[in-house]
Amino acid sequence: MRVTVIHNPNAGDDRQPTAGQIKALMKEAGYKVRFQSTADSHWTRALDKAAAFVVVAGGDGTVGRVARRLIGRDMPIAVLPMGTANNISKTLGIVDLAVTQLIHSWRNALRLKFDAGVAVGPWGERHFIEGIGTGLIPRSIPKLSRSKALTQLSDADVKVAYAQQVIREHLENSPPLAIEATLDGIDISGQYLLFEVLNIQYVGPNLFLAPDIVRNNGEFEVILIREKHRAKLHRYLKNWQVGKMVPPAFETHRGKRLEINWTGFKLHIDDQIWPVKGEKAPTIPKIIDVAVVEKALQFLVPREVYEIQKRAKYNSEKANKRESEKKGTRNPNR
Repeated sequence: MRVTVIHNPNAGDDRQPTAGQIKALMKEAGYKVRFQSTADSHWTRALDKAAAFVVVAGGDGTVGRVARRLIGRDMPIAVLPMGTANNISKTLGIVDLAVTQLIHSWRNALRLKFDAGVAVGPWGERHFIEGIGTGLIPRSIPKLSRSKALTQLSDADVKVAYAQQVIREHLENSPPLAIEATLDGIDISGQYLLFEVLNIQYVGPNLFLAPDIVRNNGEFEVILIREKHRAKLHRYLKNWQVGKMVPPAFETHRGKRLEINWTGFKLHIDDQIWPVKGEKAPTIPKIIDVAVVEKALQFLVPREVYEIQKRAKYNSEKANKRESEKKGTRNPNR
């Protein structure tokens, strides 16, 4: 079976397998490997060659770049989580599996349909896998990118904890941002510390903002955090920093189509900041149109992982129903 492997040699930390080790493990598992490093400026050409599926050995940035090029192409993607945050792999439930376990699972793996998003704005049209948002996260990214302390850290988990600490510190003085927006025609305008339209459970340095996301239901999860929830967000960040991934309880909405009135604020689209520093910014205001691209991608996931997630989802829904019946009301955040 011929597969294409896209490998980011700079992903993650020293604990990740080398290119040679990945090749050897895959050949041992019976695969014919076309290996392509992202260090090659023409690496995307490998995606145009025939293959049974594409393996991405890297982090969210590499997975996102590959996935955006495969939208609508009926080409399954298998991920070897080798990044720092690995938000996509966490959402898929594979982040803690050994490389050997993942490689040997692919022949009988399930092809999970996965939504993507498309944002149309002054930049043109851009697809995304993780999400798009404004407020705290894009305001913090420049500080993180300039951090010398972060670049000196070698352990991926320590990097994530440090990045979360930077965001916690930035939260203390981050002012709310006035946002005019509609979701499926309903006005959701307001003053927000954080405004995120998410396609997966995690964003940025493992910020666990959308635990109830459904990967292929044709809807985004829109997370809205106001000034009155500043202290609550601070507590959640503190818990996440020490590995307590407590599901958050913030105002959330689900929808298919979002329109934002852009008035000059910074946005992130996946891991990219817009407007790009140094480029001439467009005149304001402008409308940014965000929509779901339903079942745009396929990810390979071990069958046992799918069954575990299915049972966990069922138990969670059952528990939520019991809690709602006990309180005599539905979840106020829905």
